Amino acid sequence: MAPSLPVIQPSDLAACCAPVTGGLVSDATAELLARMFKALGDPTRVKLLSLIAAAPGGEACICDLTEPVGLSQPTVSHHMRLLVEAGLATREQRGRWAYYRVAPDVLRSLAAALAPGAD
Repeated sequence: MAPSLPVIQPSDLAACCAPVTGGLVSDATAELLARMFKALGDPTRVKLLSLIAAAPGGEACICDLTEPVGLSQPTVSHHMRLLVEAGLATREQRGRWAYYRVAPDVLRSLAAALAPGAD
């Protein structure tokens, strides 16, 4: 079994909120941003985040995510694990099912990292 990546906490983003275009980023910041963008590099994961964000109350059960993407529950769980590890979503276990929410602060920080720097 491959080792899992550490879960990124929103507080970890404080160091990377400066725009990438505003100057040289540190190796640690580049690594953090690359992991997050890599998680978004799959169309299924982008669609899953969209489905969760659009769901009532901003959360969705894994059981409600399989049909819209046309994949099995284990495959959807794999994609969601990658999104959680990247810090882009959160997971809460409720009995047999896992419920997910988008991490909006993390997404805003990720978007801000690409914003052009002030001249």
